[in-house]
Amino acid sequence: MVLVLLLLVAMAVVVAVLAVATGRWPADPLSEPTHSTPDHGLPAEPVSGDVDDVRFDTAPRGYRVEDVDTRLAVLRVALAGRERELAELERDAAGSAGPAPETEHRPGEG
Repeated sequence: MVLVLLLLVAMAVVVAVLAVATGRWPADPLSEPTHSTPDHGLPAEPVSGDVDDVRFDTAPRGYRVEDVDTRLAVLRVALAGRERELAELERDAAGSAGPAPETEHRPGEG
């Protein structure tokens, strides 16, 4: 009697495994992740300081922390370089766009 019961349980397990493996019995172990942090993302025009505020959710089979950190560091450096270059260009433009040279106006001249 016990042997028959064990045989029935073994058959049920095999059938269940085959049903899941062939997709006939839906089992989704990789369901949609739940978000534990609000998505701040980057603004439309990010500056280098915004990169430090970005946060990512972690999940099984998710991202590799080292890869994301490396890419964010590269982005931070690139943005900081662009900000420096833009500041230099704006400073140069402000310096060259100073007041126009005045011409001497002599009394009696038109």
